[in-house]
Amino acid sequence: MAKPVVAIVGRPNVGKSALFNKLIGERLSIVEDTPGVTRDRIYGECEWKNRVFSLVDTGGIEPDSKDIILSQMRFQAQLAIDTADVIILVVDVRTGLVATDSDVAAMLLKSGRPIVLCVNKCDSVGEVPPDFYEFYNLGLGDPIAVSSVHGHGTGDLLDAVLENLPAEEAIEEDENSIKVAVIGKPNTGKSSLVNRVSGETRCIVSNIAGTTRDAIDTVVENSRGRFTLIDTAGLRRRSKVEDVVEKYSILRAKMAIDRADVCVIMIDAETGFTEQDSKVAGLAHEAGKGCVIAVNKWDAIEKDGNTMNEFRKKLENDFSFMPYAPMVFISAKTGQRIDRLFELICLAANNNAMRITTGTLNDVLAHATARLQPPTDKGKRLKIYYMTQASVKPPTFVFFVNSEELFHFSYQRYLENRIRETFGLEGTPIRFIIREREKN
Repeated sequence: MAKPVVAIVGRPNVGKSALFNKLIGERLSIVEDTPGVTRDRIYGECEWKNRVFSLVDTGGIEPDSKDIILSQMRFQAQLAIDTADVIILVVDVRTGLVATDSDVAAMLLKSGRPIVLCVNKCDSVGEVPPDFYEFYNLGLGDPIAVSSVHGHGTGDLLDAVLENLPAEEAIEEDENSIKVAVIGKPNTGKSSLVNRVSGETRCIVSNIAGTTRDAIDTVVENSRGRFTLIDTAGLRRRSKVEDVVEKYSILRAKMAIDRADVCVIMIDAETGFTEQDSKVAGLAHEAGKGCVIAVNKWDAIEKDGNTMNEFRKKLENDFSFMPYAPMVFISAKTGQRIDRLFELICLAANNNAMRITTGTLNDVLAHATARLQPPTDKGKRLKIYYMTQASVKPPTFVFFVNSEELFHFSYQRYLENRIRETFGLEGTPIRFIIREREKN
């Protein structure tokens, strides 16, 4: 059974994300004074008195707004409310009770879920501000004074949450899912892909570039297995990153890559390859993650018999630094080749975690060095005594040699090609570590 879910909701800029970060003990949500910063549902794990539950941070609710982003934020918050076991309604003691608070409270009461009223920004120790008491007018029972900045009152808040959680049952942890980060520059269809495979409107989707600012997780299961999809903010050129929120988004996307087993690098078929695509892919390559290049919006391209081959050849040249990454031409809108995408994700994940015995590696090494002699310099020849695999994710091999200087990059590339030729290793970078066994 899944962990119980607790949703943090409220109007914009009352400190929901700051409270979320305080309760989970890490900076997972973006926190800024700009209203509307958190747009999607963000999940974290919270533990209190040996009880573990999932905590959901949501975008601020503006019940009557016609703005496209705000209205979808309201929809995302409603999804969180519908799946929550307990709701924490956050209000701001500094601004006092406002009409939007009453509208949000009325919306929550209709859900029938237990509601814990959190009066945030009570930062002074001692008596609560006089405005605290007007929140009784919401009809949600006793408010709890909290300071998300200093942590005052969070214990009382969590006690109230625990009192309203359903009875504890055996919880099955899912440790077998493949974690997949969906990365790319803005507006390539990353959220649309997550929504397509999860079968629900899990992420906000619009044509406004940069809509997704936080990295969010969605667990899906299909014929290929279980996958945790991490939808990330689109990565922009650094020169375009002007506001601090955007900088946090890039940091979050890098964190998502670090968490992932496989990165799906989304390319927009309509705009083609850009320098930014190369930089985005470079982050995954440098992190040693399994990689799959997904060319999205393929349904929108006018095609003849050679269109795909020509596009593939161009991308192979553009992504020459990661020739191991397989490509698939998909449409998140129609679902075209989504199954093939997951087949490649599984392949990349398995190869990224592949371990090869030392004996087998040295058989390949002996055959490769016999086929092409190691290089020489000033009468001295490179000797490779043996090799072994040091680690996985990515597969990392250690070569013990007589001279590191003689082990030229070109010969390393030759040996890499022989290893890939023998073991496949499609979809994953590999690393070489050179160790000198003797000097002279």
